Amino acid sequence: MNHFFAQEDAFSADHKTVVIRGDDAHHIMHVLRMKVGEEFSVSSTAESDTAEYRFGIVATEEGAVTGELRFIKKEGVELPARITLFQGLPKADKMELITQKAVELGVAKIVPVACERSIVKLAPGRAEKKVARLQAIAEAAAKQSRRGMIPEVSFVMRFPEACVLAQEADVFLLPYELAQEESVSAMEETREVIRAIKPESTVAVFVGPEGGFSKEEVQLCKEKGASVITLGRRILRTETAGMALLSWLVFQLES
Repeated sequence: MNHFFAQEDAFSADHKTVVIRGDDAHHIMHVLRMKVGEEFSVSSTAESDTAEYRFGIVATEEGAVTGELRFIKKEGVELPARITLFQGLPKADKMELITQKAVELGVAKIVPVACERSIVKLAPGRAEKKVARLQAIAEAAAKQSRRGMIPEVSFVMRFPEACVLAQEADVFLLPYELAQEESVSAMEETREVIRAIKPESTVAVFVGPEGGFSKEEVQLCKEKGASVITLGRRILRTETAGMALLSWLVFQLES
């Protein structure tokens, strides 16, 4: 089932019809070559509407596809907690992979963070293009996984600014490769922190770039209320660490 997102004004007042225009209409007609009678699903971009609407195509014309409502799937596919991934800027195209997989796993927002050990340094003009590219990847991943929303990819933040934003969350998690050296019971403490996360919580997850966080960055996070946790005895790549922790959170929140 092909899934799309539409502004609220694309729907009729009773949501019994929808008109898809622009790139998505072109994709339906000329790439997917869908015909009258075939079905597609749509989520509204309105934050208050998490339902999935199933439509059957009743008309196609250049630039527009009109769908008629077949049924509504009320059960939300979103995680019961709102997770923001603060990702230390990695090398090459790793941020694109991280964005795609994080969206599939249910994050609500992704914040690229310029850390002390980030090798990549983005100039303002290049940063804007990079974020636009990541936002497009987030939208594609949201369609593929049939999310009820398109997660936001924010502009790159400096580490101190990101810490201040993360401090506002109910839970602030900092996976740290030296956690087990600092505490012999780090794994059990991590289990307790994860188990204590409740539905409706806001959760900030900080993941470092290649080389991890500096001691000063870890200390700043602790001062802002972060829970330092471990992801196990092995050292994980930056593109693996966030996915591992997000998977744990999905299991905890949807069990």
